[in-house]
Amino acid sequence: MKQLFSAERYFLIGHILSMAFGLAGIILVLPNPDFLARLSQFEWGQTIFGWSMAGGGVAYMLLGTAAISVYGYRTLGKWHLLSFMIPAIALSLGSELLGTSTGFPFGHYRYLSGLGYKIAGLVPFTIPLSWFYVGFSAYIIARAGLATIDINEGWRQFGAIAIGALCLTSWDFVLDPAMSQTAIPFWIWEQPGAFYGMPYQNFAGWLGTGILFMTVAAYLWKIKPTSLPQNHLTLPLSIYLANFAFGAILSLAAGIYLPISLGFILGILPLLILYVMASNRSTPQTKELATASLRWE
Repeated sequence: MKQLFSAERYFLIGHILSMAFGLAGIILVLPNPDFLARLSQFEWGQTIFGWSMAGGGVAYMLLGTAAISVYGYRTLGKWHLLSFMIPAIALSLGSELLGTSTGFPFGHYRYLSGLGYKIAGLVPFTIPLSWFYVGFSAYIIARAGLATIDINEGWRQFGAIAIGALCLTSWDFVLDPAMSQTAIPFWIWEQPGAFYGMPYQNFAGWLGTGILFMTVAAYLWKIKPTSLPQNHLTLPLSIYLANFAFGAILSLAAGIYLPISLGFILGILPLLILYVMASNRSTPQTKELATASLRWE
């Protein structure tokens, strides 16, 4: 277990550093032709810049997937990890393929380069991975936080799905304008909408897709109940906050502000409250888990 905990932390650090490196390239290097010209004079500069443009986006999504996968396996076990991962990846990929082919459920858009090999020539393979690791992070915190409230289990499940899907959608508030409206876009909207180039339909598609795969996962988790990691939620919170910050910084650099406020109110704030609720819960089982975690460190 100690090795898993160490790997989890290394993947998280790599994930965050990869995003920081990508931000530096998009915000500082690309808009500055003089700096780019000086960088190109050095072979190492050309190599680093070429790698960042070709594989930077792929790297940070793969590292995020690895971090959450190790975390899920360590804290919940193989069954619960895979019963969330497989529906999340499969159903989000289906939504993305449908969206890029027909315009439903997100609106008409298409992916450009920079995010890896495209499945069916339409959707980069990294996109459903990001749905998985951000969706898992939001859902597990929502479910663990709501587990501290004395309400009917059905309402608790419903609340975790609703809040998890809302927080997932809130991430898109800051991500989509940043990735589609900047000088180097990663996807474009064929029919631009009223919300910073995005159609409002896009958010309904995100919310619906998140609700769908979280509902499937919740049903599968009922087959084999498990204890939630109330005192071990720092990694999923870090993943969510880091990915939110990535989109927020890009949006700020492009002069886009309102989506950040909406994302904070509907995404970050609820998760922080639920994180505190879950972390403050003290039971013999969570104390035992916390003690074990200290031994692994």
